[in-house]
Amino acid sequence: MSEAAWVPEPGRRSLPGRSGLDAMDWLILGELQADARVSFNELSRRVFLSPPAVAERVRRLEDTGVIAGYHAHVDLGRAGRSVVAVVRMSCYGPSCLLRSPQVRSWPEVLEIHRVTGDACCLLRVATTSMPAFERVIDRLAQFGQPSSTMVLASPLTWRPVLPPGDPTPEDL
Repeated sequence: MSEAAWVPEPGRRSLPGRSGLDAMDWLILGELQADARVSFNELSRRVFLSPPAVAERVRRLEDTGVIAGYHAHVDLGRAGRSVVAVVRMSCYGPSCLLRSPQVRSWPEVLEIHRVTGDACCLLRVATTSMPAFERVIDRLAQFGQPSSTMVLASPLTWRPVLPPGDPTPEDL
């Protein structure tokens, strides 16, 4: 079993909260988060279920939207996108960025989050250069006032989702 996989407490079958996921679902999710390319045969060996049972559980997790997709983790710097920033947008009303589908198609915009507080949304942006970043800021200005914070380093870029209320792997 991989290091990132969650291991249930002895005798525990279901998990707290309203997710509807049982301990086996979380074991499967842990393994898939550690390596989404794992075959059903290998996954079945890791979680001690038959390949058809694993395939059925994975299909159910996909059908219910728990598994929303499978993705490769890309190193932005090595992929030529070394200028990374978080952009805070102050925009409201009909010209709000959240009402416009076009920004979602910009390749520099990696994430858009609707937030509370005095900002409308936060974007994570990655560009090839500072002039390219300036062009993104200029394009965002049509929607409201952008305010950017440059990312200097990312000590945590991703972590697996664990069952709610359970200890982290460091706590075990």
